[in-house]
Amino acid sequence: MPRDLHSGPVAERVAALNARYKHHSATAVLEHALRDDDLGSVALVSSFGAESVVLLHLVSVISPETPVLFIDTRMLFAETLEYQRQLAQTLHLCDVRTIRAAQPRVAFEDPDGTLHQFNTDACCAVRKVEPLERALSGFDGWITGRKRYQSNTRGTVEFFEAEGDTRIKVNPLAHWGREDLEEYIVNNRLPRHPLVAKGYPSIGCAPCTSPVKPGEDPRAGRWRGTQKTECGIHFIDGKPVRITKDTAA
Repeated sequence: MPRDLHSGPVAERVAALNARYKHHSATAVLEHALRDDDLGSVALVSSFGAESVVLLHLVSVISPETPVLFIDTRMLFAETLEYQRQLAQTLHLCDVRTIRAAQPRVAFEDPDGTLHQFNTDACCAVRKVEPLERALSGFDGWITGRKRYQSNTRGTVEFFEAEGDTRIKVNPLAHWGREDLEEYIVNNRLPRHPLVAKGYPSIGCAPCTSPVKPGEDPRAGRWRGTQKTECGIHFIDGKPVRITKDTAA
């Protein structure tokens, strides 16, 4: 289990961090997360998706040896797998770790690869949530690319969040908008995920991701036609979040 860095609960530390960094930049928040012993050992979790290159580039500049956890569900687009290899090399990331579900577990829960067709939560749990939880068990915190503008369910995301009383979650880009990301990518001449040009502003597993129409929520193409909006890797009070479109209204 992650070590207890302070006598106070994680929630109190998170409140203090958010107050301290309320008016700071994404870079300042990220530098704190990567370099300050207050947070302990931290990993970046990245999907290597449509917007991932911004946070990956920031980490590569500040601390390229930071562990980067990449969850390969074995259902990703071929373009995502190639993009992951490209970015790891281009950004000189030193410690990219590919995380996968144990094959016996997948074989038992999803023997014919159709679980996503009738139970998306169960599919995400076995292919993403469980493998990530194992990978994070040795860390005191983790960095995500979640941003408020992405959807209604993320509209109140703060820089620091408590993951139960277990870990601290850091969201350096919480207050960035689409324009900020675009400007950063252009100014730093960063390579884009090839599916972005084909209408995919948010990219997950191939069977559950579709293009987004103009004016739609950027995550509208994730699990289209269902009430699901999150895969479940984000936790509140130690439990996976599976916010539906109904509860997000």
